[in-house]
Amino acid sequence: MAKIKSSFRNIFLCLFIISTLLSGILGIVNHVTKEPIEQTKIQKKESAIKQVIPAFDKLIEAKIPLPVSGESNVLKKEQAADSLTMYDAYKDEQWIGTVVETFSDIGFSGRIKLMIGFLPNGNIYKIEVLEHAETPGLGDKMEVAKSDFHKQFLGKNPADYNLSVKKDGGDVDAITAATISSRAYCDAVQTAYDVFISKGGKNNE
Repeated sequence: MAKIKSSFRNIFLCLFIISTLLSGILGIVNHVTKEPIEQTKIQKKESAIKQVIPAFDKLIEAKIPLPVSGESNVLKKEQAADSLTMYDAYKDEQWIGTVVETFSDIGFSGRIKLMIGFLPNGNIYKIEVLEHAETPGLGDKMEVAKSDFHKQFLGKNPADYNLSVKKDGGDVDAITAATISSRAYCDAVQTAYDVFISKGGKNNE
C-alpha cells in the first residue's frame, strides 16, 4: 500500500513539474514572438495605407467611434469594435484624401479587415485586404493579388454606387461561389464610407 502511495505521489510530482515547465516555455515563446508579430502587423498596415491613397507626406490619425448613421450591417448591429481608424493624407499641406481602416463581422469565417482610400470627392481610390479567414480558392479571392474582384469598386462613389451584391439588388458582381464573403467585403466598404461621410471627409473636422 505504501508503495502505491509513493508511486502515485511521484507520478503527481512528475506531472506537476512537467506542466509547470511547459507553461513556462509557452510563456517565454509567447513573449519572444509577440513583439515581432505586432511589428509585422504594423508594417503591413503602413504598407496598405501607402497602397490605397496617392503619394503623401503627412498623415493625421484619429479613432472614430461607432456607430454613426449609415446602412452597413456593422453600424446597424453595433458589433465588436467600437471605433474605426481614419488617416487624413496631405501633400504639401493639401488634403489629398482619407484612408479608413474598416471591418465586417459577417464573413463566411468571421471578421474581415480592409484598408480603403477615399479621394476628397468621395470616390474610392484603392482597397487592400488586411486580414481575413475566408476559404482558400473562394472567399480569399477578395485579395488584390488573387482576383480582379476589387477593381469594380475603384473610382466608384458609394453615393451612387450600390454597395450590395447584385443578388441583393446592388451593383457589385459577387465572387463566384463566395457570396457571403462578397457581402462582407461590401459591408466593410459601406462602413468606411459612412464614417468618411459622417466626418465630412476629414477626421479632424
